[in-house]
Amino acid sequence: MAVILDGKQVAYSLRQSLAQQAQILFKEEKPVPHLAIVLVGDDPASHTYVRNKIRACQEVGFQTTLIQEAAHIEETSILDLIQKLNENTSIHGIIVQLPLPKHINASNIIQSISPEKDVDGLHPFNYGRMARHLPTHIPATPLGISLLLTHYQIATKGKHCVIVGRGPTVGAPLSMLMSRNDYPGNATVTLCHSYTQELARLTQQADILVVAIGKPGLITADMVRPGAVVIDVGITRIPDNKKKLGYRLQGDVIFEEVAPVCSYITPVPGGVGPMTIAALLANTLRAATNQVYWD
Repeated sequence: MAVILDGKQVAYSLRQSLAQQAQILFKEEKPVPHLAIVLVGDDPASHTYVRNKIRACQEVGFQTTLIQEAAHIEETSILDLIQKLNENTSIHGIIVQLPLPKHINASNIIQSISPEKDVDGLHPFNYGRMARHLPTHIPATPLGISLLLTHYQIATKGKHCVIVGRGPTVGAPLSMLMSRNDYPGNATVTLCHSYTQELARLTQQADILVVAIGKPGLITADMVRPGAVVIDVGITRIPDNKKKLGYRLQGDVIFEEVAPVCSYITPVPGGVGPMTIAALLANTLRAATNQVYWD
């Protein structure tokens, strides 16, 4: 049976460290990290994610400002709002919870955030700095995965890392992190997507398999190389009347099938999700203390 990559426990340890650093800032009468969250619309999953982020900020002593807007808000109004947040010197980090309503261009919104406050690490400027291995805000989920691999001391040098999903928040940036000359990194990376032929043939070659495509149960045991490390980023709400909330959470990997085959695996929930939030808080602290962009 595989070792469980316990993101919940590792994230807790990281939050403890962040809380200690926030307390030092408070005692030294320096600004405590302040995260602004923009939430548009009524998507239940987005509201849950935002609540979890606010709760995590409160646990570590960060300040938060939540700005909620109706789904019918115009894109120009959001751009005006972000400009005000950019100019507010008491706010160190800004995130806009995705997805946004279809009439809003998410790319325009992300690019309107000041790079130094882009703690989600999605601004093209931060993307470019990441590609050049310069100090930057790394996207939260790839950073969280990197921190998880580091905690468990999982070897990546010379390994074949197969990433299923090329999205801008996980797959694309993670492919850069895993191939760069660093740890975790120095892996040979194969990036798969919806047009990839013979997906199973490629996943079977992976020493490290990362799945971030949002298709519940996509990866079965016969698609995984024995002894591989499996990182399941996918999380989908499946209707289930037996559950109190009326749904259950399902990853992209069939955990019960794959766990006996691989060496390490992340559960869903409790794997990558908590690490994403911890990484977001780490970026916010770095923004507040000018560790990325110096004055």
